[in-house]
Amino acid sequence: MKLLYSKTSPYSRKVRMVIHEKGLQQTITSVTCNPFEEVAELEAANPLGKVPTLILDDGTSLYDSPVICAYLDTLSPDRLIPESGSDSNGQRWSFLCWEALADGMTDAAYNIVMERRRPPTQQSAEWLGRWAADIERALQQMEVRIGEIGRDVTLAHLAAGAAIGYLDLRMPEILYEAACPQSAAYPRLLQWYESFRLHPSMQSTVPA
Repeated sequence: MKLLYSKTSPYSRKVRMVIHEKGLQQTITSVTCNPFEEVAELEAANPLGKVPTLILDDGTSLYDSPVICAYLDTLSPDRLIPESGSDSNGQRWSFLCWEALADGMTDAAYNIVMERRRPPTQQSAEWLGRWAADIERALQQMEVRIGEIGRDVTLAHLAAGAAIGYLDLRMPEILYEAACPQSAAYPRLLQWYESFRLHPSMQSTVPA
């Protein structure tokens, strides 16, 4: 199998962490590419031209990180997402909701990053405000719920780690600057992140 990814993509990072946690590093060849350029192999595998994209051994392509993560989780017995119908089925939906929350926050952060790259006169203050509010609500929800995910690493940990890691990379002021009033509102979440960022799969996928 082959993974097409970008080192700075938080969605790619989440998938790469799943690969690490599942011990699939020797099974999957990871190839970096720039989705902002025309990459023939990426566009042939994924009509949207987005990373991450996973090309299976039979040539089939899987894309969008939740789909890839769900597929990879089936490749070994130790599951990051409990199976449907199991005794822990309630946890399954909780972990998938964590992934959706983390990905949604990442979407908002990515939109802000891209909007800020436009000329100042073309930027939309309204949309920047909306996306910032989305991030704040997501962080507030994570702050309240971070105790739910427990110690054993699951998809919830990986999704949250990748999402907060993207804020740490692109918008660290939201997390750390004293001048930012929101940062003081997430003490439990930031304590969790400062610990989890040292986890091997986080360390092996630090954006470069």
